[in-house]
Amino acid sequence: MRLRPTALAVLTAALCFSAQARPPVAAPSSSGPPAGSPPGAQAGTHAEAGATARSASVFTLDDAFGRIQDTHPDLRLFGNQRSVLEAERDLAAQKPAYVAGAAIDNVLGTGAISGTKIAEVTLTLASVFERGGKLDARRAFAQSRIDALAVDREGRRLDLLAETARRYLAVVAEQRRIDLAEFDIAQRKRAVAAARVRLEAGASPESGLLTAQAQLARAELDRSRAQRALLAARQFLAALWGERDPGFATVAGDPFALPQIQEASALATLLERNPELSRFVDQRRIAESRVRLAQTQSKADVDWQVGLRRQQENGDFGFVASVSMPLGAAARAQPGIRGAQAELAMLETEREAKGLSLYSTLVEAQGRYRLGALETERLKQDVLPRLERAEKAAEYAYRAGAISYLELALLQAESVSVRRQRLDAALDAQLALIEIQRLTGEPFLATTAPAGAAR
Repeated sequence: MRLRPTALAVLTAALCFSAQARPPVAAPSSSGPPAGSPPGAQAGTHAEAGATARSASVFTLDDAFGRIQDTHPDLRLFGNQRSVLEAERDLAAQKPAYVAGAAIDNVLGTGAISGTKIAEVTLTLASVFERGGKLDARRAFAQSRIDALAVDREGRRLDLLAETARRYLAVVAEQRRIDLAEFDIAQRKRAVAAARVRLEAGASPESGLLTAQAQLARAELDRSRAQRALLAARQFLAALWGERDPGFATVAGDPFALPQIQEASALATLLERNPELSRFVDQRRIAESRVRLAQTQSKADVDWQVGLRRQQENGDFGFVASVSMPLGAAARAQPGIRGAQAELAMLETEREAKGLSLYSTLVEAQGRYRLGALETERLKQDVLPRLERAEKAAEYAYRAGAISYLELALLQAESVSVRRQRLDAALDAQLALIEIQRLTGEPFLATTAPAGAAR
């Protein structure tokens, strides 16, 4: 079985990211990000001071895939391996060599055969006549190994694309965490301003303002941590294609774009496309070729030799020939035949075990995806709208002196916690989706990005 052409780059939409790219990152300034900037617009600014114009461009998942397929040594290695196997195939296709020989008898002896008076010189040509189709069996075995290499390469390629998608998702995740930190900083700044007004009016002690400032400092620390994690994630992604200095500052993607997928039973029918199962088809061909090659050993080869002999004594010439064949070849070939047949039978059991393992992984990934998608949607529809109304009401009540700063701080922390929980659920669903795509070779696309995905 061969992989469909579309399955070779199925992870191009692995994260189901929207086509719209995030805005380019501006150069860092000493005064910090301007007020009113969209969340995440300065994600890469804080990640690496002095970013060049080259690194200010938006990077896409397709860009990452292109670099992997062009430069990764694991994929280039298969070209070298193919050259080796082709050389072995050409070697296996060679017929037994002809052997030219010369022999001299009755020379340098004693008595009547002293010197070269009655010497006999024989010139021979010898070779082996192969029986049982050994040449064709060798050719078929060598070619089956070359054919299997193609599926192995596509399997490795799909694994690399999945790993690229995971590392790309990690970069997107850190950008979103910076967005969350910016959101938290903004609400903490409002709380500091309100606490200062209340302190100046004598409506609250200085501890309220100091606590609000401490919470603001913690939010800024979370942003700094996310910025450093973003830099590490970018470097980790670029390391896949051998770059030590990532040539991009920000990546495009919406982790909240989660498509509809089928039930596990329906997805299981797509497992046949998985290279880990497809390779068993080629492995079976190799095993069958090995059986045929072993069976050819039961037919003994015939060694033949012909030649011309000259007698020095009278100058006469004579034709000589010989034929030889080992006995008991069939019995000696039986252990090899039984071993090759056992390997062939073992492949079916291995394929069954691999199929069960892949199905278990698929079911687990499908369950994780459904759970993550459900949690993401419920938090968006049921929890966040109420929290947003509560935030506005709490800020108004705090300015009016109706609640304490502790109540406001707890609500602000809960707001950030729920947004972080929604992001984590979406990221877990995306990781599960990448695994499903790797297993099934089927792209699942979100037609539209869900509303409210910016936070």
